[in-house]
Amino acid sequence: MIRLDHCVIHVADWETSNAFYRDVVGAEIVTGEGGRTAYRFGEQQLNLHGPGVDVGTLVARHPVMPGNSDLCFVWDGPIEAAVAHLERHTVPVEAGPVTRHGARGEGTSVYFRDPDGSLLEFISYLKKH
Repeated sequence: MIRLDHCVIHVADWETSNAFYRDVVGAEIVTGEGGRTAYRFGEQQLNLHGPGVDVGTLVARHPVMPGNSDLCFVWDGPIEAAVAHLERHTVPVEAGPVTRHGARGEGTSVYFRDPDGSLLEFISYLKKH
């Protein structure tokens, strides 16, 4: 079975992005080889390009830039709790709650942006009663 291990996003400001992904999205901040930073979510990870990081030549033909990612994260609780969580962190909801189809089928999503403008989504697969 093939599963997604990691993908790459680019951040413009380490301190701002680290705080956002830790506090709002729930990432574990991981420091690796050569001081490289990554955001870990259980068994998946976002590797990071950003200021001061030499990414070498093994990158996409059009390397990722700040604000051009579109990522979805599973929210384990009801979507209303995700909305309240975003409100507590003063993160505006751009759209939702709306019905969407993700990897597990139908869910309910809310959309918001990270500090660089990348579009993020929380999807809840809990069924409404």
